[in-house]
Amino acid sequence: MRVALAQLDPTVGDKARNLKKLEAAVASANADLLLAGELFLSGYMARDAFAQLAEPLDGPAVKAAASIAQEHSTTLIFGMPEREEATKRLFNTSVLVAPDGKVASYRKVYPANFGPFEEGLYFGRGDGLTLAETKLGRIGLLICYDAFFPELSKAYALQGADLLAIISASPATSKPLFDRILPARAIENALPVLYANLVGTELNIVFQGGTQAIGPRGEDLGKAADFAESTVVADVDLRDLKTARAFRPTLRDTRKEMWEPVAPDLPVRRQ
Repeated sequence: MRVALAQLDPTVGDKARNLKKLEAAVASANADLLLAGELFLSGYMARDAFAQLAEPLDGPAVKAAASIAQEHSTTLIFGMPEREEATKRLFNTSVLVAPDGKVASYRKVYPANFGPFEEGLYFGRGDGLTLAETKLGRIGLLICYDAFFPELSKAYALQGADLLAIISASPATSKPLFDRILPARAIENALPVLYANLVGTELNIVFQGGTQAIGPRGEDLGKAADFAESTVVADVDLRDLKTARAFRPTLRDTRKEMWEPVAPDLPVRRQ
């Protein structure tokens, strides 16, 4: 498949403008799958405005994204503040919208709440993983800080994920860490890892980028330039998983008695 990783600078609080920027990226990429960053719809540092900017998954933003996906025959993954209608709670959510109208969503399990990060002030914690069943393959969804917890990626791999799609709002200070852990997630699970970060400056946070595609043996499939809006286009062949797992059979050799104490009841929902 042809994948596009859109490293974009959203306008905080302007959902309409950000959707237009997303559509422009989709139109120019001509890809099967496109990722945009964490909370791209609203901007990451919307703070108290999240309450007004958040929408349910059947709201106008997701409907607009569905139209974009259908028009360009591209599956989209992007971040948004989600409002749960029943409780009015907010979540930091990754949304997948397919050209056929299918919608899958994942709520960030580990909202970052340290240093410059204030996610715990606004968002609840997700309670499970989402393995999206698409015509392109089975896609495991994660958001930024979640990548630092290898049990999440391993759970996806054990449940049959074909690739990991990680959207992010990671500042420049974290880029060296992501450059190390992302190839590790790919290698240890013999899975392609797609990572799309924001770029630009929002209040006190500078987003450097670091957007990249990594093959199932840790190979570099494409990287974005730092501090600049751009779209990385890469070819991902899921047939490579069989070869990677023959050379490094980590999933075959994962021992149940060692795995279950780490994540005995980690729920993986198929959507």
